[in-house]
Formats: sequence, C-alpha cells, structure tokens
Amino acid sequence: MAGTDGHKPNTFFIEVAGAGLPEVDGLYVPSTAPPATSESGTVSSLGYWNGKLAWDRADGKSARSPALSYSNSYKSWRICRLDGHLAYDMTCDDEIPPSDRVWHVYKKGVAPAPSVIVHHFDPRLPCPKPNVVFVLGGPGAGKGTMCELAESQLGWNHLSTGDLLRAERDAGGATAATIQDYIAAGKLVPNEVVVTLLKKAMDEIIRTTGKNNFLLDGFPRSLSNLQGWFDVFGKDAELPKMLYFECPYEVLKQRILGRAKYTGRTDDNVASLKLRFDTFKEETLPTVELFKSKHKCVEVDTSQDRQAVYKVVVSHLAEYTDLQFAVRPLSERAEMLLGLRPFPK
Repeated sequence: MAGTDGHKPNTFFIEVAGAGLPEVDGLYVPSTAPPATSESGTVSSLGYWNGKLAWDRADGKSARSPALSYSNSYKSWRICRLDGHLAYDMTCDDEIPPSDRVWHVYKKGVAPAPSVIVHHFDPRLPCPKPNVVFVLGGPGAGKGTMCELAESQLGWNHLSTGDLLRAERDAGGATAATIQDYIAAGKLVPNEVVVTLLKKAMDEIIRTTGKNNFLLDGFPRSLSNLQGWFDVFGKDAELPKMLYFECPYEVLKQRILGRAKYTGRTDDNVASLKLRFDTFKEETLPTVELFKSKHKCVEVDTSQDRQAVYKVVVSHLAEYTDLQFAVRPLSERAEMLLGLRPFPK
C-alpha cells in the first residue's frame, strides 16, 4: 500500500510492559512522523508505515526509535530502534499489533518479551463515559438470556452484577468473604463494592474494545445502588433507561428449579429464591417505581415466549445499536437461546 492518502486516522494507543528496558516499556502513541521511504521502498503516510498503523514513543525523544511498526521485508510487527539492535517481533499479518500471543525476542531484546495492550482511547485521559441501559427483574425473569442475546447479536456489552460479584468472590480478593456472606443470605452486597466493580469493568471494556454500549444486568438493585451510581458518574448525569422484566413468582420458581440442574449455583434453590424474591420486592421495586415516575422505565412481560420478549428488547435498543449488528442473521447459539433449535445433548 503505497502513498500517503486513503488511510483511516490511527487512533489506537499501545501500552508495552514487561521488557524491563526503559526505552521499550511505555506508551506508544500514533505516529506523527512525516512521510518517508521504508527499507522495502514503500512511502509511509501520517500514522502509517508499510501500509499498516505505526507508533512512536510518547516521550518524544525520537521519531520511530524505538518504534512499533510493521516490516514488509520480514512480514512481522516489530518493537525496535531503527538500527534494529533492540527488538521484539511477531510474525503475522494482523492489522494491529497482536495482544493475545507471546512476542519473539531477537537481536538484543531481553527475555521475556513484553506484553502489549491495545487502547482505543488515550489512557492518559479520562475514560469516555459509557452508554448504559439498566436491566432489572426478579430471579429467573430472563435478564441473563436476553442480555446474552443482545451482546452476541447486537454488539452490546453485557455486565451482570451477580457474575462480577461471584468472580470477585472466587478470586479471593479483599472483599471475597463479605460478598459470599451477603450472597448466601440472599442480601444485597454493599453499594461501594458493586459500583466499584461495575466502573472497573466498563472502563476496561471501553478502553480495550472501543465499545461503550452496556446492559447492566441486576443494577441498580436499590435506591442506594442508584445513589452510588451518581456518586461515581456525577449527580447531574442523565438517568439511564431501564428495562424491567416483569414475571409472576410461580413462573420464576419453575425456571429457577429447572436451571438448577445445570448452573451449579448455590442460590438456585427454593429457600434462596424466596429470600432473593423478598429482597427484590423490598429493595428493588422502589427503584423500578422511581424510574417509572421519571418515564425512564420500559416494562417487558417476560412470561411470554422468548422470541416475543427478544423482539421488544431489540426495539428498545435500536437507537444505539450499530446497523451492522442489527441486520446480522441469528447465530446457532442465539437460535438455541430463543428456543428455535435444541441445545446439544
């Protein structure tokens, strides 16, 4: 790809860490080096080298040295000085530097090779704000199923407060014991724990994927949760839309007992369900009523068939759903979730 025109702007930032070499480790910003001719005779363009994206060091000490760029001669991404005496490489044809594989150490590079993280936004600046839809409903109301469908088919990010809390508990962190005690008792985990986990997860996803549409499954479970949200995102932040999945208790019970055979969750039993449902009525319904009073709540009857529920969900997410996702055909997994084909035995 010769020439200096026709490229999309390079807006990615690359973080390199673990080399143990100050001149290699650090933040690499989109190249601003002027057009030049590579060793293979290709003329570069702003932010590109050999037809692929290219980066300089953020400290401004030099242009492209050490730099991160693609070598047409070696068919590989390289982190090195222009003289090639200090370098790491990855032989591939990926459009951006791979972050999911171990790089190769060559010449005077020091083992082990550093890790590479791709940021869609400048990590030195505040993270862009997420576009959020809250999803609430009793245990077994179908929140997880519909959110999984929206993630896989519509490109939204699905964050379950329950999953985040269980993952944190299982990781054995500082709040693991507290989380376990509250989950086992069917009580709401302290507000600061929940909001902190959500903020951390959203920031990481936005920075590393560039996707900022989020369905928050099971949040806010209380008015206190909602206050914690505004404490983090600002008291003047716009109140997000809420999807409220409404379903009779008897239907919820049948679903919970039916899925207990497969989930292995310790709270999928009648006793825990009763505690969770009572907590939902006492703590969460007042939050739902607040959103209704603000005309920010969409009620969805999830006792009806899954295809009808999904159609309603799609319609209310359409405003922010990327068209390329909206028109894609259903995957096999989506058809299984919608009951259009059986799950494999």
